[in-house]
Amino acid sequence: MCYRAGTAELEATADMLVLGFFFLLRPGEYAATSNPDSTPFRIRDVHLFIGPQKLHPLTAPAPELLAATFVGMEFTDQKNGVRGEVIGLARSGSHFWCPVAAVVRRILALRACNTTVDTPLYAYWSARSSRWCAVTSSHLTTHLRAATRFRGAHFGVLPEDVSARSLRSSGAMALLCSNMDSDRIRLLRCWRSNEMLRYLHVQAYPVVSHIAATMLQHGNFNFIPNHAFGN
Repeated sequence: MCYRAGTAELEATADMLVLGFFFLLRPGEYAATSNPDSTPFRIRDVHLFIGPQKLHPLTAPAPELLAATFVGMEFTDQKNGVRGEVIGLARSGSHFWCPVAAVVRRILALRACNTTVDTPLYAYWSARSSRWCAVTSSHLTTHLRAATRFRGAHFGVLPEDVSARSLRSSGAMALLCSNMDSDRIRLLRCWRSNEMLRYLHVQAYPVVSHIAATMLQHGNFNFIPNHAFGN
């Protein structure tokens, strides 16, 4: 919906929704919030590659950026990550829903406006007001709820069920439903404890659909005799 609008504001909104989902981000990492401690990812935190070749986001030719195969996001000032640690993803196979493509779109849009490496990825230049603006968490929530009104009923989701914070749990649930093990999910988002469990929904159908059948198939078992039974 946002990409079809074709405005700088809504294209930035769409790109940040994509990044929030794939990188399991908190709102303060990919949107402007009222929290003074929020530390969003900036251009300087982006690491783009074509295979082993690293690309500079502000000086690499556009065709090279468009050919990037991998993107890493470095934790520099983000208080919820380990400083200097990089989380990275390759292309998803989708033109729109792809973390690499979304970052490249953001970089190309920002550098066309003579930006610097300290510019947050959520920034965009408003031609209407001739100033820099920001994608906010409330803005993201508004668009997510608009999409939910249009499509949510089919999936059992109401507009009030979603917000900018939902993308973090949505990404984690997508990984869980793919049967990715919990250690790999923790590694992707640098979770150091069972905090990840806060973002998972046990009643997602792909997670529970086989539980009863599995319990029936594996519920017939014997105990290994212990010393109380003798030889």
